[in-house]
Amino acid sequence: MSTPITNRYEFLLLFDCENGNPNGDPDAGNAPRIDPEDLHGLVSDVALKRRIRNYVQMARGNAMPDAIFVEHASNLNRLIVMAHEQTEGGYAPGDKGAGKAKVYRARNWMCAKFYDVRTFGAVMSTGPNAGQVRGPVQLSFARSLDPVLPLDVSITRMAVAEDVKGAKSSEDYVKWEAEQAEDKLRTMGRKSLIPYGLYAGKGFISAHLAAGTKFSEADLELLWEALLGMYEHDRSASKGLMSVREPVFVFKHVGTDSDPEQRKRQAMLGCAPAHKLFDLVEVHKREGVQSPRQFGDYQVTFHQSRVPAGVQVGFLLNGAGGGAEIQWDTPPEGVSVD
Repeated sequence: MSTPITNRYEFLLLFDCENGNPNGDPDAGNAPRIDPEDLHGLVSDVALKRRIRNYVQMARGNAMPDAIFVEHASNLNRLIVMAHEQTEGGYAPGDKGAGKAKVYRARNWMCAKFYDVRTFGAVMSTGPNAGQVRGPVQLSFARSLDPVLPLDVSITRMAVAEDVKGAKSSEDYVKWEAEQAEDKLRTMGRKSLIPYGLYAGKGFISAHLAAGTKFSEADLELLWEALLGMYEHDRSASKGLMSVREPVFVFKHVGTDSDPEQRKRQAMLGCAPAHKLFDLVEVHKREGVQSPRQFGDYQVTFHQSRVPAGVQVGFLLNGAGGGAEIQWDTPPEGVSVD
């Protein structure tokens, strides 16, 4: 089995949405999520995790050991039953009171076979009990840098989807269409969008929790790849143009102590609070810009002189071959350094 990561990480992800709905709110008719007090846009953590899952599922063919547990339109209990079937003791229908050792074996099997379980964790006690897993990778709600303007746009569909009463064949539908006035064969609809929004998402990776799920360096590399590519393979008219903007800022805790064992402990526990690391990156509208409509309307500044001891800063970029690569210590072109 792969060796778990031994360093704590945080990362700051900038992504934008142009003429689309980055994350619909089901409690508001699927309108773009906003903070009602200041009108800044929001994207939920589960929306970001869904895109990461989708990328991994596509890139790895949904094959173990990188299969996806939380799939679209699936019954999670089917896979939990499989975990018991594949481990010592087997599956006993109706047995929800499995002993601790049996639950632990099923839990470990799920971590070994499903990328999103060992990455994000999962509740697997919804049927046959495979326990609960707290994943090492967590994300917060992403928030726009400035207020966004939700628009409700009228659209026309040049057709209808009428359930014709009494129709017994396609010929009956043809006859019905011929009897209708042309304007009765089109309908109006609505689409929610924002003209533009630049969002900042914050992520956290715990080496301590990685030891419990066996989240490895290879898993981490796949996460970096998924962060850069998740919107490139999730296109839809409703989302508009969504893009992850390079670089993704990566903060790796490496420690400062001269003693190797103590430095290893520092790397796992961390050498600075996450909020201080996120404060090293400032994003502001350029002078004269009132209503941003593109990423170029912003200036990204990295306060390199304030990086705390024991923390190494990397800049996650798309590699030449389409993969992800981290450029350590030296900010790429386009990032202002202070």
